Amino acid sequence: MAPVLRAMSDGATRDRSEITEAAADEVALTEAEREVTLTTGQPMYANRVGWAISHLTKAGALLRPERGRYVIGEQGQMLLTQRPAVTRADVEAVTGYRRSRPAAQPSADLAEDVESLDPAELIDQGIKQIQAEVAAELLTRLMAKSPTFFEQTVVDLLVAMGYGGAEGQARVTSASNDGGIDGVIDQDTLGLSRVYVQAKRYSPDNAVNRPEVQGFVGALSGKADGGVFITTGRFSPGARQYADAVPTRIILIDGERLTSLMIRFGIGVQTRQTVQIVEIDEDFFE
Repeated sequence: MAPVLRAMSDGATRDRSEITEAAADEVALTEAEREVTLTTGQPMYANRVGWAISHLTKAGALLRPERGRYVIGEQGQMLLTQRPAVTRADVEAVTGYRRSRPAAQPSADLAEDVESLDPAELIDQGIKQIQAEVAAELLTRLMAKSPTFFEQTVVDLLVAMGYGGAEGQARVTSASNDGGIDGVIDQDTLGLSRVYVQAKRYSPDNAVNRPEVQGFVGALSGKADGGVFITTGRFSPGARQYADAVPTRIILIDGERLTSLMIRFGIGVQTRQTVQIVEIDEDFFE
């Protein structure tokens, strides 16, 4: 909230996007920090500025002279002068506004965490925690199944991602004669364009090394200009360097990215609950 009020302290009227960038500039937010997003895809800094604008407007520190535009009010100037840190307690002390809290909090630490974050960010953190736990369980389940099951899973994933098209075909190759190719996905009805897949079940601590990637490239010789190598483990730096340097286009997907894609495209998971977040419809009240 402090950067927002400092950015607005000149008395100019700005819209939300202008305030967001001005507040980010106020604290010299780096490009890398501006690229951090919530699971919804919204930049985290924009979400936090949005919450600050809402809280300060409700408290009367920011005024809205016209729809979607804001200007600092007398209470906002008082906050900057008397309580420049602009915590929630400062806002309450100067303006008298106090955001309603849940009726019960499990602990003082949790209450402090809840108070320090925008509710949407709390939801985002919860989603990320759930997804991390599901991702770990996915790897455990994949390691417990047969190699053929894993190969079919990665083929199903690529199909869910859109490879194969409406009339393409996808199949796991024969386990006894795959020649280093575990799956083939036809991008068209005649199979003129194909995606070749290799799938290796490795423990999360084990790495696929350069020789395995080289072998995959060799198996593609004369068949395709690229392929996808997927593992439940990770890739060594040498394997990644080779994949980047070789003319054949090789996409490497490690265990972390694999589970992220499985969750995103609904492979091996199902939606347990959908949360609907609402906000005021400004058009309704115009």
